[in-house]
Amino acid sequence: MRSDVRIGIDGFNLAMPHGTGVATYGLALGEAIKSLGAQLDGVFGIPVGVRPELREILFYEALGRGIPQEAGLPAVRAVRRWIGQFRRTRVFDVAKSGLIVQGALERRLPQFDRIVSSARLFEKADRHFARTGRFLTLRLPDPPAIMHWTYPVPIRMAGTNNVYTLHDLVPLKLPYATLDRKRLYYRMIETIVRDAEHVCTVSESSRTDVIEQFGIAADRITNTYQSVSTAQPVGDRRGDVTALFGLEPRGYFLYFGAIEPKKNVGRLIEAYLGSQVDTPLVLVGARAWQADEDLRLLSSGLAGSRNVFGNHVASHIVQLEYLPRALLLRLIEDAKGVIFPSLYEGFGLPVLEAMQLGTPVITSDRSSLPEVAGAAALAVDPYDVGALTSAIQRLDRDDDLARRLAAAGTEQARLFTQDRYRERLFTMYDMILAKNRRTRSTPHMGSK
Repeated sequence: MRSDVRIGIDGFNLAMPHGTGVATYGLALGEAIKSLGAQLDGVFGIPVGVRPELREILFYEALGRGIPQEAGLPAVRAVRRWIGQFRRTRVFDVAKSGLIVQGALERRLPQFDRIVSSARLFEKADRHFARTGRFLTLRLPDPPAIMHWTYPVPIRMAGTNNVYTLHDLVPLKLPYATLDRKRLYYRMIETIVRDAEHVCTVSESSRTDVIEQFGIAADRITNTYQSVSTAQPVGDRRGDVTALFGLEPRGYFLYFGAIEPKKNVGRLIEAYLGSQVDTPLVLVGARAWQADEDLRLLSSGLAGSRNVFGNHVASHIVQLEYLPRALLLRLIEDAKGVIFPSLYEGFGLPVLEAMQLGTPVITSDRSSLPEVAGAAALAVDPYDVGALTSAIQRLDRDDDLARRLAAAGTEQARLFTQDRYRERLFTMYDMILAKNRRTRSTPHMGSK
């Protein structure tokens, strides 16, 4: 494949210190683009300043510690933003000197060939769209052939093919489960569907939702699915889990993901307590909107309590807000089962990660999750607490069932390998470039 093809991705989620599912998607997308032989550009919203010698330092500081708050009093910031709307958005190249000791940040980013950053780009774009109803136009010298926005953002890069990944339409399908401003969100998706060179989704479920709700032509929207790497360093992983958490291999159930309404954690806790199994439940996830409501049974005293690492927790339920990815993967691999009863998902990475690691899965029978899990999981109605309770009891008591699910999951996961993901991306990108070959001097992504 020709190496003079350049593809850009945004760092909207990659820049978040603790990451998100979309950050995992962005990392996998960037690595797949590199493996296709293309050059990779990264577009970030980190303030790096005007001094070239400091940009790389400030860039990696923000990656590790988070993007700093704007300086000044609220009134001063408001005036600065008002004046800023009349200025052209400035974009700076971030040089790669190789002098930064990246350490734990190494696995946060793909290997970019070029990094550019514009201070608070995504916040500016949101304000611009709310004020004008138009996408912010970003102008770069020598833009990439394709700019692949990994998330719906109200930005359009000039002089390139703009592609947007719409992971799902949860704010419109479950409007009561998110805090998005629905009118603005609807208008943004409407603009993307109308004006983007192409739209990408990560499941047939999401693709169908976009077609049905916004009427996009079928040849302008592609489902590439997605992939993820669960490769781990060689070592004694089981000893680490037991030593750190006091959990025996295959001796606990695991949920990991955000604690927010669409993830259905409240019903999961209710079902688990109702199952009366002795196997502990470990919850790994940051608290988001309405987390206290989802976790109300843990603080009510109904579940009993005990101390874990000095923390007061419900009996048999351990909650951890954040874990480094390497340690999370060890917890997944050693779990008796991963339980992911989400109400709605664009893809559902936890299901794939568990299956790749040979861990049995209980999941929802809604949205994209049946596509990902196939027949390799116990699928339940996520609104039916009794059905979820029964599934937990079955997996807890039936070792033969656990072995069958683990084997079937490993096989099902092969449908979402990195090779298959690369093939789908290649097909989509080549199709996009082919449409412009007669009118733009854009190189073809075909083999040399």
